[in-house]
Amino acid sequence: MSGLMIESPTHAALPAEPTQASRFGKARSAQSGALLEDYVELISDLLASGGEARPTDIARRLGVAHATAIKTIGRLKREGLAVAKPYRGVFLTEAGEQLAVRVRARHRLVVDLLLAVGVPVEAAESDAEGIEHHVSDVTLEAFARFLRRS
Repeated sequence: MSGLMIESPTHAALPAEPTQASRFGKARSAQSGALLEDYVELISDLLASGGEARPTDIARRLGVAHATAIKTIGRLKREGLAVAKPYRGVFLTEAGEQLAVRVRARHRLVVDLLLAVGVPVEAAESDAEGIEHHVSDVTLEAFARFLRRS
């Protein structure tokens, strides 16, 4: 952590229990979906750039073990987002490609906002990888409105 100090109230009032539980539930759900979103976005990118998305390439680019990639690809298949063909790699279904398009748009919007407020390019790209999965549609719409005005 850098030496940046951000002032905040010493103790904020706790929200009502159902409100707080709902917030944490949304965060857990976003974390679960983030993994699949990262995979479909990468598979789409690999298919577009080289015509194939092999589990080995997916594992290397995501920095995970080959077995982890295989397990997650299995989950993508069960959820109807991808199909795997022996000796031909992984392909997205129509639903998987639609998800990849949405995720890529969210990522771009978050990066554009971070750049607009002065975040350096590499930090914006890196930080967007986490933010894009956790921000609500309402917040994304506010980001878009802000960017149209600036």
